[in-house]
Amino acid sequence: MKKLSIFLAFLLSIGLLAACAGKETASGTPKKKELTIGATSGPYSDMVNKAIKPILEKKGYKVKVVEFSDYIQPNLALANGDLDANLFQHKIYMENFAKEHHLDLSEVIIVPTAPMGIYSKKFKSLDEIKDGSEIAIPNDPTNLARALLILQDKKLIKLNPSVNPLTVSEKDIKENVKHLKFKPIEAGQLPRTVESVDLAAVPGNFALAAKMNLMDALALENMPDDYRNRIVVNTKDLNKPFVKDMKEAVESKEFEEVIDKEFKGFGKPKWMLERKQQQ
Repeated sequence: MKKLSIFLAFLLSIGLLAACAGKETASGTPKKKELTIGATSGPYSDMVNKAIKPILEKKGYKVKVVEFSDYIQPNLALANGDLDANLFQHKIYMENFAKEHHLDLSEVIIVPTAPMGIYSKKFKSLDEIKDGSEIAIPNDPTNLARALLILQDKKLIKLNPSVNPLTVSEKDIKENVKHLKFKPIEAGQLPRTVESVDLAAVPGNFALAAKMNLMDALALENMPDDYRNRIVVNTKDLNKPFVKDMKEAVESKEFEEVIDKEFKGFGKPKWMLERKQQQ
């Protein structure tokens, strides 16, 4: 009888272990419950802290947010395992960086992103822009293309219709309606030029870092999704439960409510706009 009791106790313990495993993951490995998410200082670390972290914590995660002041370390830290995910980059940057550094990165979901804007201390509207006005523009190819597309959207220039909108440059300007004079500047310095030039095309992240109000822009970018920031993970982690939970957090109504309240002027991605139209 004693041996039978011991045997039954052994079977019971095995059953309990199996039940616990079933509560973890299908593979039997423990479900990850501590997440480290990297983001650049400013609006995107704020977005993680205010709009993503609280939702994940309700799902039972313990979330640590690591802030970065550059665009190189977040991907390197992700690749070496110091981060589980990051939020700071658009598709083109992610793909180019991954190729250059031999990394295997994948996007999880696109998030609302601060758009580039045309700012001025001299003009209160685009209609007031005078012929021959000087405009400071980014000197890097990606942001330059974005600036030129805004100017075209606002009928201030016309671009060669055959060019790739993601790589367009000054040489592709077919018509300069206001005879604008272009002054290429390093993107991070553009907020300072608002005081000294007639117009300045300032990327949203640099505008916010300089305490500029996005809603003060004469025009805001109608940003293609390729230029919007996204949550990025190592490709090997793409199908893990914590990635699914991060995606669900961003897709939640709670996330969008925080965006509408705390991140005014941020352009929403296509998936979010389409969802709104279907409601």
